[in-house]
Amino acid sequence: MSKVVKVAVTGAAGQIGYALLFRLASGQPFGPDTRVALHLLEITPALKALEGVVMELDDCAFPLLDNVVITDDANVAFDGINWALLVGAKPRTKGMERGDLIRDNGPIFVGQGKALSRAASDLQVLVVGNPANTNALIAAHNADGVPKARFHAMTRLDENRAYSQLAQKAGVTVNDVSNVTIWGNHSATQYPDAENAKINGKPAYEVIGHHEWLKGEFITTVQNRGAAIIAARGASSAASAANAALDHVGSMSTKTPDGNWFSAGVASDGSYGIEEGLIFSFPVTADGQGSYSIVQGLPLSDWAKEKVKATEAELQSEKAVVADLLQG
Repeated sequence: MSKVVKVAVTGAAGQIGYALLFRLASGQPFGPDTRVALHLLEITPALKALEGVVMELDDCAFPLLDNVVITDDANVAFDGINWALLVGAKPRTKGMERGDLIRDNGPIFVGQGKALSRAASDLQVLVVGNPANTNALIAAHNADGVPKARFHAMTRLDENRAYSQLAQKAGVTVNDVSNVTIWGNHSATQYPDAENAKINGKPAYEVIGHHEWLKGEFITTVQNRGAAIIAARGASSAASAANAALDHVGSMSTKTPDGNWFSAGVASDGSYGIEEGLIFSFPVTADGQGSYSIVQGLPLSDWAKEKVKATEAELQSEKAVVADLLQG
């Protein structure tokens, strides 16, 4: 008999949720021997729209879809779940300061953090809703009994963007690129690291001789890609964000091949001199049993270290803004 994985998705009727749910229901992230039960959380006014999404899920007749629960109560949505994909959050609007967004979204993740204490003992949490790192920090501090190591902030979208940019510049496919790291915050201060990246097994700096591009346009393109997409399509990234969330789930659920790693915002253990406890994006490897390790010993130039410290400083300032929400 196949096992069942219970996956909660918040903001399930939104654009990212819509792009995410059908691939989740197909069983893609967990393989053909795992059935998926979906627990879908939405605000009360969006429940009708969510009912329509569930009708479409029914109409797909996914063989691996076990059942679907829809609710506006986080306690119901998170009851017994194995994975929580926290997608729903208030979007940043024109003229809104980042600090205002943090304060507006903070209470949402306080409540959801408390409700996550109802989840299964092997719970894993991925925060997608922005500002993802600090929202993950808030949720982790309010989830009684859930180890903080179980909370992740999504920087896989940034990593995927970096892979694409390097591949295009080198005239290769993304399959030829490896060992790309996103350091720090999922924001415009993040540091996409090409110094440790490889292309066909060779250092990226050796393959791409245009080092000014690697230190300039490459980094700013990845940092500002979300804003560029909003300017082009008039809406935030949705399908690519959903795809990155599934990539993260898949990578955290399987053993990372030797010599490789992926990027995720996880609780710092002090590695690379980063303040302990901050949700900071590091290179990580997964053991396939629900645990991960931060990759140690990657060389960083003095220039790169300055980039890493700048994004750490931003996360420290965000933490200060929500200090009153960090319980426990």
